[in-house]
Amino acid sequence: MLNIVLVYPEIPNNTGNIGRLCLGTNCRLHLIHPLGFEITDKQLKRSGLDYWPQLKVKEYADFEEWKAVVPDVNRVFLFSARAKQSFLKPNYEEGDWLVFGQESKGLPDHILDQFSEHISIPTTDKIRSFNIANAVSFAIGEGLRQINDFQL
Repeated sequence: MLNIVLVYPEIPNNTGNIGRLCLGTNCRLHLIHPLGFEITDKQLKRSGLDYWPQLKVKEYADFEEWKAVVPDVNRVFLFSARAKQSFLKPNYEEGDWLVFGQESKGLPDHILDQFSEHISIPTTDKIRSFNIANAVSFAIGEGLRQINDFQL
């Protein structure tokens, strides 16, 4: 299982889609407050459909509360459009933490400064970054491919 971490997510539809993706791939979702919506938000439920109650999801009051539960900070990978290293380079392991920032701003510098593994999903010069739900899809796909943990 991979751990997908959303830091201060803003858009309920994206979080709902990511939740559905996590459930379908046996990943755990971690949400770090503040959120830009309520978990009861109609748009979140619509995107996550009726799957949300089955999802392995944990909420944290703030970043420090989440960081305190991470057993090995060397297994934390921060996704940032500003990073130079491709997300294809790390060797992912079961239990790794894949961390994504706000849709509008990405991860703040004070969080980026706390970890050494900054990675990005390469794009053409025509866009700044991918939609967060698409980025999480890329990341989970590559992680599970490497771990060889996704079996139908």
